[in-house]
Amino acid sequence: MPDQLIECIPNFSEARRPEIVTQIIDKIKAISNIHVLDFHSDEDHNRTVVTFVGPPAEVEEAAFQGIKIAAELIDLNTHSGSHPRLGATDVVPFVPISGMSMKECISLCHHLGKRVGNELHIPVYLYEEAAKIPERINLERIRKGEYELLKEEIQTNPTRRPDFGPSRLSPAGAVIIGARNPLIAFNVYLNTDDIQSAKTIAHAIRESSGGLTNVKALGMMVHGKAQVSMNLTNYHQTSILQVYESISTQARKLKVDVHHSELVGLVPQEALMDTAISYLKLDEFSGDQILEQRLNRIKLSSDKTNINILDEFASEKPSPGGGSSAAFAGAMAAALVTMVAQLTINKKKYANVSAQMKEIFHQSENLRAQLTEYVHEDARAFEKVMASFKLPKETDEQKNLRFKAIEETTLEAARVPMQVAQWSVTVLALCERVAAIGNINAITDAGSAGSMAMASIRSAGYNVKINLADLTDEVTVERMQIQINQIEQRATKIEEQLLATLKERGGL
Repeated sequence: MPDQLIECIPNFSEARRPEIVTQIIDKIKAISNIHVLDFHSDEDHNRTVVTFVGPPAEVEEAAFQGIKIAAELIDLNTHSGSHPRLGATDVVPFVPISGMSMKECISLCHHLGKRVGNELHIPVYLYEEAAKIPERINLERIRKGEYELLKEEIQTNPTRRPDFGPSRLSPAGAVIIGARNPLIAFNVYLNTDDIQSAKTIAHAIRESSGGLTNVKALGMMVHGKAQVSMNLTNYHQTSILQVYESISTQARKLKVDVHHSELVGLVPQEALMDTAISYLKLDEFSGDQILEQRLNRIKLSSDKTNINILDEFASEKPSPGGGSSAAFAGAMAAALVTMVAQLTINKKKYANVSAQMKEIFHQSENLRAQLTEYVHEDARAFEKVMASFKLPKETDEQKNLRFKAIEETTLEAARVPMQVAQWSVTVLALCERVAAIGNINAITDAGSAGSMAMASIRSAGYNVKINLADLTDEVTVERMQIQINQIEQRATKIEEQLLATLKERGGL
């Protein structure tokens, strides 16, 4: 698996012409290292959702090629479907999977948006985490009036000017590009052809109308049945089961029933596991009881290609060294937070904090992935510094290039442990939370996690400061010195609170 992995889920405004869908998917597949995981076409929506993953550069290229060919093959002036849309490629969300921060994902969105605007001359709007304008965070606001209204307003209404590209529409329409966390596309069909029933239920359950948090919903007609079409943006807070039961309740009020439901695209295993646990009222269930998870653990432990990182630390090579060990300690702290969260979730005694623990679980697993990646990232940064010192210095030009390379690589070598310290402070805060509300039987594990997080922050701080000492840009040095000092001060305060919590709950 690549060090960095990102998911892209473009929505194309075509489903009734399979040959067009095939051409789009073939263009995406043609990019090296791209894996198409799934695609879903709905003729009533007249929309196809493709899911693919790969390294960032390749994913961006695959998305660009998909947008390009869709613009050539799909004419919005003749397009019709029950799903709202602005363009031939309507929306292109990116989701960081591993080794990618949300900040990096946002940068990719901006780069792709600029490229689509400049090279394809298609207007681009940025949404969710990538939005440059607060009013465009919400996808529904950007889509208001769809292609037909945007065609009229894009040249005359300043609020509808795109983030990139021309202020005019071609038959390809506009593209909406954004970065977000994983969501679940979930549809529920009713046993009626009365679309008003679906619209009434959608209004009742969606967050914007005062319904369920993290639920977006529309009512529409699909396959001759009324459908409640939804996006669940945080399944940790609002589960599939909660949504389904709420729709069932609303349907009974209207004297209709649920006919069936469907998932569009891929869904996290945890979301289905939570649904099964809730429905079956399983007590003290653990993910370790799932056969496939246990088998995967065996497979990973027996994988001979995994290098023992402790052997690497112990070797005579200068890297990985202290910076990598800081990231490793932070990853271990995050892993322990995950453990405490799992020992608390689905326990009757802690039912009132289960939702909070699920969110902590999600955060700690993301942090663990990021910090694990930075074990290697720190080593790579150090190796770049060493390489810059080996550059030739016979001529003045070579000396200048060498000096510039040393400055740039040393600055990067300071930024990497700075990021580690920032993530580990967040881990430390999660340690305090699980110590305060988590399973009392795991209280010392929460304390141990806090100790590892503090070790990570201190070790990262050493590595930031040693690299800053070699930089000549005084403004940058002062700014980063202040930044690392603030991180360490915040960590000290959180550690004090953690120790007080441990003492209060009998963990010391």
